[in-house]
Amino acid sequence: MLLEFVDHRRDPAAWAQSLDISREAIDLYLASDVLDLHVDSFIWTRVFGYDLTERHDRGLFNASFYSQVDFPRILEAQVTGATWVITTNPARVGPERRATFTENYARLREIFAGVSEQFAVVTSAAEYRAARAAGKHGAFIGVQGGNAFDATPEALASIPARSLLRVTVVHLTSSGLGATSSPMKLDKEAGLTDAGRAFVRGLNDKQIFVDLAHISRRGFWDAVEVADRSQPLLVTHTGVCGVHDHWRNLDDDQIKAIAKSGGTIGIMYEPTFLGDPKWGGRADRVVDHLLHVVKVAGEDFASLGSDWDGAIVTPRDMPTCLELPVLVDKMLKRGVKDQTIQKILGQNFLRVVEALRG
Repeated sequence: MLLEFVDHRRDPAAWAQSLDISREAIDLYLASDVLDLHVDSFIWTRVFGYDLTERHDRGLFNASFYSQVDFPRILEAQVTGATWVITTNPARVGPERRATFTENYARLREIFAGVSEQFAVVTSAAEYRAARAAGKHGAFIGVQGGNAFDATPEALASIPARSLLRVTVVHLTSSGLGATSSPMKLDKEAGLTDAGRAFVRGLNDKQIFVDLAHISRRGFWDAVEVADRSQPLLVTHTGVCGVHDHWRNLDDDQIKAIAKSGGTIGIMYEPTFLGDPKWGGRADRVVDHLLHVVKVAGEDFASLGSDWDGAIVTPRDMPTCLELPVLVDKMLKRGVKDQTIQKILGQNFLRVVEALRG
């Protein structure tokens, strides 16, 4: 199947005009690797049959909660790579979660196989670059919720070698692995369990990134303590407390710990985590959080981690992937260097993937 899309590379001036941004922003964007660390659109495929290969409009709620991404729009937006996520349903019992993950993994691979002329599933920076050389979007696969593997390190043996790029250890609920950052958790001081520590070590053994989005503060530091220090850590979709103090966000010490590991931090687009009203989010606020990471840790550690279609409300001046160049325009207006912008758009993430996987 060959998907149709508007190729803005043919008329970048028109794209700049349609978005009301500078031609400089469009040119820089089109000259960059653009990778997102966390795209959650597959959850709507599972729940409602949302067809990723079909071009959608903004849905029932003007791109709130869902319909922020699909394959044709990803191609039109020139998003050159992303981590497409399989999110674990915590209500399922352990063995059922494992079986469901196996089914969903096969289903997502099958969807990508159906558009293989334009998308390629990749597992390393080298494979991503090969996909790009062939004019394809490089699709990494990740898991949100380590309880997909039933909280036992032995379950990791069922994961095909290098098939997954990363696993978010916990999600919005605590599990047998450890505690979420959500204020709904019963034990406010809980961190990783013994099984969670073993799980982190098991991910290291398989060269699967340990993703510390959603984890409690104590769990974060537990993971830092037990993780292989030769492997970078990720926080794929978060905000930062230095801009907006929130239970979902990282403080400066946590930012520095990720940087010290050689990892990167993806900034998400949910307004309430970033400090804006739910339906009043602005792309400028995303830039605030990205630049705080740069201020605290340097330009090598900030990335994009939208959480598109993760039941979030996106900034209203950047509601879908099609408006992503707006972010570049905002950074240029603040005097951010071209090199720094390109690192944020994708180079930082590629550096981290290459460090672990080549």
